[in-house]
Amino acid sequence: MIIRFGYVSHALDLWEATPAKTMTFARYKKLGHEAAIEQLHKIAEMNLERTRRIIHYNIAREIHLYRFSSSIIPLATHDEVEWDYIGPFRHLFEEIGELVRAHNMRTSFHPNQFTLFTSDRPHVTDNAVQDMEYHYAMLKAMGLHNESHINLHVGGAYGDKQAAVARFHENIKKLPTPIKQQMTLENDDKTYTTTETLDVCEKEEIPMMFDYHHYMANHTEDEPLSEILPRFYKTWDRLGLPPKIHISSPKSEKAYRSHADFVDADFIRPLLKELKALNTPVDFMIEAKEKDRALLKLVEDFSSIRGVKRVGEATLDV
Repeated sequence: MIIRFGYVSHALDLWEATPAKTMTFARYKKLGHEAAIEQLHKIAEMNLERTRRIIHYNIAREIHLYRFSSSIIPLATHDEVEWDYIGPFRHLFEEIGELVRAHNMRTSFHPNQFTLFTSDRPHVTDNAVQDMEYHYAMLKAMGLHNESHINLHVGGAYGDKQAAVARFHENIKKLPTPIKQQMTLENDDKTYTTTETLDVCEKEEIPMMFDYHHYMANHTEDEPLSEILPRFYKTWDRLGLPPKIHISSPKSEKAYRSHADFVDADFIRPLLKELKALNTPVDFMIEAKEKDRALLKLVEDFSSIRGVKRVGEATLDV
Protein backbone atom coordinates (compact mmCIF):
# COMPACT_ATOMS: atom_id res chain seq x y z
CA MET A 1 0.00 0.00 0.00
CA ILE A 2 1.47 3.31 -1.11
CA ILE A 3 1.01 6.36 1.15
CA ARG A 4 1.98 9.81 -0.10
CA PHE A 5 2.36 12.75 2.28
CA GLY A 6 1.63 16.44 1.91
CA TYR A 7 1.30 19.56 4.04
CA VAL A 8 -0.60 22.83 4.34
CA SER A 9 0.29 26.17 2.77
CA HIS A 10 3.56 27.30 4.41
CA ALA A 11 6.93 25.67 3.77
CA LEU A 12 8.69 26.47 7.03
CA ASP A 13 12.09 25.32 5.77
CA LEU A 14 12.03 28.18 3.27
CA TRP A 15 12.98 31.68 4.41
CA GLU A 16 10.37 34.44 3.99
CA ALA A 17 7.97 32.24 2.04
CA THR A 18 4.52 32.84 3.50
CA PRO A 19 1.97 32.78 0.66
CA ALA A 20 -0.66 34.47 2.85
CA LYS A 21 0.44 38.06 3.36
CA THR A 22 -2.74 40.13 3.62
CA MET A 23 -4.33 43.56 3.95
CA THR A 24 -7.17 44.49 6.27
CA PHE A 25 -10.19 46.40 5.03
CA ALA A 26 -9.35 49.14 7.55
CA ARG A 27 -5.97 49.53 5.86
CA TYR A 28 -7.65 49.53 2.46
CA LYS A 29 -9.94 52.42 3.46
CA LYS A 30 -7.09 54.38 5.04
CA LEU A 31 -4.96 54.17 1.88
CA GLY A 32 -7.76 55.20 -0.49
CA HIS A 33 -8.90 53.15 -3.48
CA GLU A 34 -6.08 53.77 -5.98
CA ALA A 35 -3.22 53.37 -3.50
CA ALA A 36 -4.93 50.37 -1.92
CA ILE A 37 -5.41 48.60 -5.28
CA GLU A 38 -1.74 49.17 -6.06
CA GLN A 39 -0.82 47.63 -2.71
CA LEU A 40 -3.22 44.71 -3.26
CA HIS A 41 -1.49 44.00 -6.57
CA LYS A 42 1.90 43.91 -4.87
CA ILE A 43 0.69 41.59 -2.13
CA ALA A 44 -1.11 39.21 -4.50
CA GLU A 45 1.90 39.04 -6.80
CA MET A 46 4.18 38.32 -3.83
CA ASN A 47 1.88 35.57 -2.55
CA LEU A 48 1.72 33.94 -5.98
CA GLU A 49 5.49 34.15 -6.45
CA ARG A 50 5.98 32.56 -3.04
CA THR A 51 3.46 29.86 -3.92
CA ARG A 52 5.47 29.13 -7.06
CA ARG A 53 8.62 28.96 -4.95
CA ILE A 54 6.92 26.51 -2.56
CA ILE A 55 5.85 24.34 -5.49
CA HIS A 56 9.49 24.20 -6.65
CA TYR A 57 10.49 23.25 -3.09
CA ASN A 58 7.87 20.47 -3.09
CA ILE A 59 9.22 19.17 -6.38
CA ALA A 60 12.76 19.13 -5.00
CA ARG A 61 11.62 17.30 -1.84
CA GLU A 62 9.43 14.84 -3.81
CA ILE A 63 6.32 16.02 -1.96
CA HIS A 64 3.30 15.12 -4.07
CA LEU A 65 0.49 16.72 -2.02
CA TYR A 66 0.05 20.40 -1.23
CA ARG A 67 -2.78 22.58 0.05
CA PHE A 68 -2.76 26.12 -1.34
CA SER A 69 -3.32 29.00 1.05
CA SER A 70 -6.83 30.43 0.84
CA SER A 71 -5.32 33.87 1.52
CA ILE A 72 -3.32 34.20 -1.70
CA ILE A 73 -5.53 37.09 -2.83
CA PRO A 74 -6.35 39.61 -0.07
CA LEU A 75 -9.86 41.08 0.09
CA ALA A 76 -10.91 39.05 -2.94
CA THR A 77 -14.42 38.43 -1.62
CA HIS A 78 -15.00 41.62 0.36
CA ASP A 79 -18.29 43.23 -0.64
CA GLU A 80 -16.80 46.75 -0.72
CA VAL A 81 -13.65 45.91 -2.68
CA GLU A 82 -13.89 45.24 -6.40
CA TRP A 83 -10.74 44.42 -8.32
CA ASP A 84 -9.48 42.01 -10.95
CA TYR A 85 -7.46 39.47 -8.97
CA ILE A 86 -6.99 37.05 -11.87
CA GLY A 87 -6.12 38.97 -15.06
CA PRO A 88 -2.96 40.81 -13.95
CA PHE A 89 -1.50 37.60 -12.52
CA ARG A 90 -2.64 35.08 -15.11
CA HIS A 91 0.93 34.24 -16.08
CA LEU A 92 1.76 33.29 -12.49
CA PHE A 93 -1.41 31.23 -12.04
CA GLU A 94 -0.67 29.41 -15.30
CA GLU A 95 2.95 28.77 -14.38
CA ILE A 96 1.95 27.31 -11.01
CA GLY A 97 -0.62 25.07 -12.68
CA GLU A 98 1.87 23.87 -15.28
CA LEU A 99 4.37 22.94 -12.56
CA VAL A 100 1.70 21.06 -10.60
CA ARG A 101 0.58 19.06 -13.62
CA ALA A 102 4.09 18.39 -14.91
CA HIS A 103 5.07 16.84 -11.59
CA ASN A 104 1.79 15.04 -10.89
CA MET A 105 1.18 16.99 -7.68
CA ARG A 106 -2.17 16.74 -5.92
CA THR A 107 -3.42 20.12 -4.74
CA SER A 108 -6.40 21.50 -2.85
CA PHE A 109 -7.93 24.43 -0.98
CA HIS A 110 -9.63 24.51 2.43
CA PRO A 111 -11.78 27.65 2.98
CA ASN A 112 -12.33 28.78 6.56
CA GLN A 113 -15.09 27.67 8.93
CA PHE A 114 -17.37 30.54 7.89
CA THR A 115 -17.85 28.98 4.45
CA LEU A 116 -20.81 26.75 5.23
CA PHE A 117 -24.19 25.69 3.87
CA THR A 118 -26.16 24.85 7.01
CA SER A 119 -27.21 28.36 8.04
CA ASP A 120 -30.82 29.58 8.02
CA ARG A 121 -29.58 33.06 7.03
CA PRO A 122 -29.53 33.50 3.23
CA HIS A 123 -26.60 35.93 3.27
CA VAL A 124 -24.39 33.29 4.94
CA THR A 125 -25.12 30.88 2.10
CA ASP A 126 -24.56 33.62 -0.48
CA ASN A 127 -21.19 34.40 1.10
CA ALA A 128 -20.30 30.70 1.06
CA VAL A 129 -21.09 30.52 -2.66
CA GLN A 130 -18.99 33.63 -3.27
CA ASP A 131 -16.06 32.18 -1.35
CA MET A 132 -16.26 28.89 -3.24
CA GLU A 133 -16.36 30.83 -6.52
CA TYR A 134 -13.18 32.68 -5.47
CA HIS A 135 -11.32 29.43 -4.79
CA TYR A 136 -12.62 27.87 -8.00
CA ALA A 137 -11.57 30.95 -10.00
CA MET A 138 -7.99 30.50 -8.81
CA LEU A 139 -8.05 26.80 -9.69
CA LYS A 140 -9.45 27.64 -13.11
CA ALA A 141 -6.73 30.25 -13.68
CA MET A 142 -4.18 27.53 -12.85
CA GLY A 143 -5.91 25.03 -15.11
CA LEU A 144 -6.47 22.75 -12.10
CA HIS A 145 -10.24 23.14 -11.77
CA ASN A 146 -10.97 19.61 -12.98
CA GLU A 147 -8.50 17.87 -10.67
CA SER A 148 -8.03 19.88 -7.46
CA HIS A 149 -10.54 19.92 -4.61
CA ILE A 150 -12.05 22.49 -2.28
CA ASN A 151 -12.65 21.03 1.16
CA LEU A 152 -15.36 22.15 3.61
CA HIS A 153 -16.91 21.03 6.87
CA VAL A 154 -20.64 20.32 6.87
CA GLY A 155 -21.21 23.37 9.09
CA GLY A 156 -23.00 24.28 12.30
CA ALA A 157 -25.86 22.40 13.96
CA TYR A 158 -27.64 25.46 15.43
CA GLY A 159 -29.28 23.35 18.13
CA ASP A 160 -31.02 21.06 15.62
CA LYS A 161 -28.65 18.91 13.63
CA GLN A 162 -31.39 17.25 11.55
CA ALA A 163 -32.76 20.62 10.42
CA ALA A 164 -29.25 21.92 9.71
CA VAL A 165 -28.46 18.92 7.51
CA ALA A 166 -31.74 19.45 5.64
CA ARG A 167 -30.69 23.06 5.03
CA PHE A 168 -27.31 21.88 3.76
CA HIS A 169 -29.00 19.73 1.12
CA GLU A 170 -31.19 22.66 0.11
CA ASN A 171 -28.57 25.44 0.27
CA ILE A 172 -25.95 23.47 -1.65
CA LYS A 173 -28.24 23.73 -4.70
CA LYS A 174 -27.10 27.37 -4.98
CA LEU A 175 -23.54 26.26 -5.69
CA PRO A 176 -22.76 25.97 -9.43
CA THR A 177 -22.45 22.33 -10.46
CA PRO A 178 -18.81 22.52 -11.69
CA ILE A 179 -17.75 23.84 -8.28
CA LYS A 180 -19.76 21.27 -6.36
CA GLN A 181 -18.07 18.56 -8.40
CA GLN A 182 -14.73 19.67 -6.91
CA MET A 183 -15.98 19.71 -3.31
CA THR A 184 -15.00 17.38 -0.51
CA LEU A 185 -16.56 17.30 2.97
CA GLU A 186 -14.67 16.66 6.20
CA ASN A 187 -15.82 15.21 9.52
CA ASP A 188 -15.15 17.57 12.40
CA ASP A 189 -14.02 17.38 16.00
CA LYS A 190 -17.16 18.69 17.73
CA THR A 191 -20.33 18.58 15.66
CA TYR A 192 -20.65 16.22 12.69
CA THR A 193 -19.20 12.77 13.28
CA THR A 194 -17.66 10.66 10.55
CA THR A 195 -20.90 8.71 10.08
CA GLU A 196 -23.00 11.86 9.87
CA THR A 197 -20.58 13.38 7.35
CA LEU A 198 -20.59 10.18 5.32
CA ASP A 199 -24.38 10.26 5.20
CA VAL A 200 -24.26 13.75 3.65
CA CYS A 201 -21.45 12.79 1.26
CA GLU A 202 -23.24 9.69 0.03
CA LYS A 203 -26.51 11.55 -0.57
CA GLU A 204 -24.79 14.40 -2.45
CA GLU A 205 -22.16 12.20 -4.18
CA ILE A 206 -19.37 14.28 -2.64
CA PRO A 207 -16.06 12.59 -1.71
CA MET A 208 -15.30 12.62 1.99
CA MET A 209 -12.08 13.99 3.48
CA PHE A 210 -11.49 11.80 6.52
CA ASP A 211 -9.79 13.53 9.44
CA TYR A 212 -8.40 10.92 11.82
CA HIS A 213 -7.70 13.35 14.68
CA HIS A 214 -11.26 14.68 14.43
CA TYR A 215 -12.56 11.12 14.39
CA MET A 216 -10.68 10.35 17.59
CA ALA A 217 -12.08 13.48 19.23
CA ASN A 218 -15.66 12.97 18.05
CA HIS A 219 -16.92 9.45 17.43
CA THR A 220 -19.26 6.92 18.99
CA GLU A 221 -18.80 3.26 19.85
CA ASP A 222 -20.75 2.21 16.75
CA GLU A 223 -18.23 3.92 14.45
CA PRO A 224 -15.26 1.51 14.37
CA LEU A 225 -12.57 2.27 11.82
CA SER A 226 -13.14 -1.14 10.24
CA GLU A 227 -16.64 -0.04 9.21
CA ILE A 228 -15.98 3.65 8.58
CA LEU A 229 -12.99 3.33 6.26
CA PRO A 230 -14.62 1.17 3.52
CA ARG A 231 -17.52 3.65 3.30
CA PHE A 232 -15.05 6.54 3.19
CA TYR A 233 -13.05 4.85 0.41
CA LYS A 234 -16.19 4.26 -1.62
CA THR A 235 -16.99 7.99 -1.78
CA TRP A 236 -13.85 8.38 -3.92
CA ASP A 237 -14.71 5.61 -6.39
CA ARG A 238 -16.09 7.84 -9.15
CA LEU A 239 -12.90 9.95 -9.24
CA GLY A 240 -10.34 7.18 -9.55
CA LEU A 241 -8.09 8.95 -7.04
CA PRO A 242 -6.58 7.65 -3.80
CA PRO A 243 -8.72 8.63 -0.82
CA LYS A 244 -7.29 11.52 1.18
CA ILE A 245 -6.88 11.60 4.97
CA HIS A 246 -6.00 14.50 7.26
CA ILE A 247 -3.37 13.60 9.82
CA SER A 248 -2.49 15.35 13.08
CA SER A 249 -2.24 14.47 16.75
CA PRO A 250 -3.41 16.18 19.96
CA LYS A 251 -1.35 18.95 21.51
CA SER A 252 -2.06 17.44 24.94
CA GLU A 253 -4.75 15.52 26.81
CA LYS A 254 -6.16 18.81 28.06
CA ALA A 255 -6.00 20.42 24.61
CA TYR A 256 -6.98 17.25 22.77
CA ARG A 257 -8.59 18.97 19.79
CA SER A 258 -5.63 21.31 19.17
CA HIS A 259 -2.94 20.24 16.72
CA ALA A 260 0.52 19.44 18.05
CA ASP A 261 3.63 20.86 16.39
CA PHE A 262 4.53 17.41 15.04
CA VAL A 263 2.58 14.18 14.54
CA ASP A 264 2.91 11.38 17.08
CA ALA A 265 3.44 8.22 15.04
CA ASP A 266 2.00 6.07 17.83
CA PHE A 267 -1.24 8.05 17.68
CA ILE A 268 -1.56 7.15 13.98
CA ARG A 269 -0.62 3.46 14.29
CA PRO A 270 -4.20 2.13 14.78
CA LEU A 271 -5.23 3.89 11.58
CA LEU A 272 -2.19 2.55 9.76
CA LYS A 273 -3.11 -0.98 10.83
CA GLU A 274 -6.65 -0.67 9.47
CA LEU A 275 -5.46 0.89 6.21
CA LYS A 276 -2.94 -1.90 5.74
CA ALA A 277 -5.78 -4.43 5.91
CA LEU A 278 -7.56 -2.58 3.08
CA ASN A 279 -4.33 -2.51 1.04
CA THR A 280 -5.35 0.43 -1.17
CA PRO A 281 -3.22 3.53 -1.91
CA VAL A 282 -4.05 6.56 0.21
CA ASP A 283 -2.79 10.12 0.60
CA PHE A 284 -2.03 11.79 3.95
CA MET A 285 -2.33 15.56 4.40
CA ILE A 286 -0.35 16.63 7.46
CA GLU A 287 -2.05 19.36 9.52
CA ALA A 288 0.57 19.76 12.24
CA LYS A 289 1.86 23.19 13.21
CA GLU A 290 5.35 22.46 11.87
CA LYS A 291 4.00 21.86 8.35
CA ASP A 292 6.66 20.43 6.00
CA ARG A 293 9.01 19.73 8.92
CA ALA A 294 6.32 17.62 10.60
CA LEU A 295 5.72 15.77 7.33
CA LEU A 296 9.36 14.80 6.88
CA LYS A 297 9.72 13.77 10.52
CA LEU A 298 6.61 11.57 10.39
CA VAL A 299 7.82 9.86 7.22
CA GLU A 300 11.12 9.20 8.97
CA ASP A 301 9.35 7.88 12.08
CA PHE A 302 7.08 5.61 10.07
CA SER A 303 9.95 4.28 7.97
CA SER A 304 11.51 2.79 11.11
CA ILE A 305 8.44 0.58 11.66
CA ARG A 306 8.81 -3.02 10.61
CA GLY A 307 7.00 -3.66 7.33
CA VAL A 308 7.16 -0.01 6.24
CA LYS A 309 9.53 0.92 3.43
CA ARG A 310 10.42 4.44 2.36
CA VAL A 311 10.23 4.66 -1.43
CA GLY A 312 10.60 8.42 -1.78
CA GLU A 313 11.31 11.45 0.35
CA ALA A 314 7.59 11.77 1.15
CA THR A 315 6.24 8.35 0.11
CA LEU A 316 5.98 5.07 1.99
CA ASP A 317 5.14 1.51 1.00
CA VAL A 318 3.34 -0.19 3.87
